[in-house]
Amino acid sequence: QVQLVESGGGLVQPGGSLKLSCTASETIDKIYSVGWFRRAPGKQREFVARIGNTGAKLYGPSVEGRATISRDNAKNPVQLNLTLNNLTPDDTAIYICNVKDYDAVDYWGQGTQVTVSS
Repeated sequence: QVQLVESGGGLVQPGGSLKLSCTASETIDKIYSVGWFRRAPGKQREFVARIGNTGAKLYGPSVEGRATISRDNAKNPVQLNLTLNNLTPDDTAIYICNVKDYDAVDYWGQGTQVTVSS
């Protein structure tokens, strides 16, 4: 069974930056999109960013202008990254990567904790 493993989380001071990575344990065929979501304490899962099948990038309103999603197309299995700048305590959450294939199958990671605090 394919596993997605996130890394790069941790404690960051307000105003700082963070780069998260996600790697699949094996090849996923027919990838439609790759993306990131997050879940803050007491809140529902929130969309963060996505790269669609055309390569177009989409960002959630709470991170627009501060986030950059990328995918290393040379890597197989798939690897995606998320850089988030100018972090605030509101960015504290578990960040979870997602891969969707053309059969509408979703693969999810377990998540990596990001805590923004001074």
